[in-house]
Amino acid sequence: MKLTDSYKYISIDEYSATPKYIQLTNSILSAIEAGHVNKNDILPSICDISNELEISRDTAEKAYRNLKKIGVLESIPGKGFYIMNTDFRQKLKICLLFNKLSSYKKIIYDSFITAVGEDVATDLYIYNNDFTLFKNFLANKKDKYSHFVIMPHFIEGTEKACEVINTIPKQKLIILDKLIPGVTGEYAAVYEDFENDIYNALEQAITELSKYDTIKLIFPNNSYYPKEIIKGFFKFCQQYAFKYALVPNIAEEPIQKGEVYINLKEDDLVTLIERILVLDFKIGTDVGLISYNETPIKKIILNGVTTISTDFGKMGDLAAKVILGNSKEQLKVPFHLTLRATV
Repeated sequence: MKLTDSYKYISIDEYSATPKYIQLTNSILSAIEAGHVNKNDILPSICDISNELEISRDTAEKAYRNLKKIGVLESIPGKGFYIMNTDFRQKLKICLLFNKLSSYKKIIYDSFITAVGEDVATDLYIYNNDFTLFKNFLANKKDKYSHFVIMPHFIEGTEKACEVINTIPKQKLIILDKLIPGVTGEYAAVYEDFENDIYNALEQAITELSKYDTIKLIFPNNSYYPKEIIKGFFKFCQQYAFKYALVPNIAEEPIQKGEVYINLKEDDLVTLIERILVLDFKIGTDVGLISYNETPIKKIILNGVTTISTDFGKMGDLAAKVILGNSKEQLKVPFHLTLRATV
């Protein structure tokens, strides 16, 4: 074994948003692929590389641990770390398995494709919130892909989803948007915290909401929307002494002055606006309106619709980065209130 002059081929970009341990991991892998670092070469010690690159010892150790996990690096007590395998990379072939198509799913997809790069093969499949379609698809495709990025939202069958997802090797699995109880082992996830997200977002709007006495959440029956949204909504209204109600069908709900409506479905937003305009109520004064999920059109209609929304671009970007970094991190996506004219 020989100590390689690795420093000239390994680098960290201080301006990159990618975690430094992932940058270090990828930099070493790139040096191997380029032939600058070879099998049985000894890498610098954790102390040496942290000093040379001006990164923390923990960052360097995490990168080396990551390289050991994917079978590239090994250590010998007293001698250090050496490259045990240079035949480590198969071409990535990724399956994106989304529950439905929508404008914000497109934002996730576009962001993911941009971040993962053009050299990676990515297939997108839609299972329309149908658990049976989801189950049958995975039964036939588990050996075809290097990674599965799964958005698990179902109208029925959620309680069985963990059994199906657990059949996927955890090194291939990335859960997107919603964590599923019962999924075992170490796996990557990029997720929303639905209960706390809606609570915190409404809390940020408390000044604007205080001119209303009632808040109503339009939550259709037999839908795939996470029930944690209801929990966070109830918690907020009880904490701040608002009258509140769940509305299963906005087309039939009486609309009164002094109420704020929160919609989840885009179709319900259209119905709600039409009914408020027929009543000749002023939106943002007589009746408030908050819409889930930011989309470009909501910046324009009604001089801007107030939204509460996760960062869908960030979600796609993070999903790509955990794949490229061979990471099993579970990362919460930022959630934002955007105040506009409708409250």
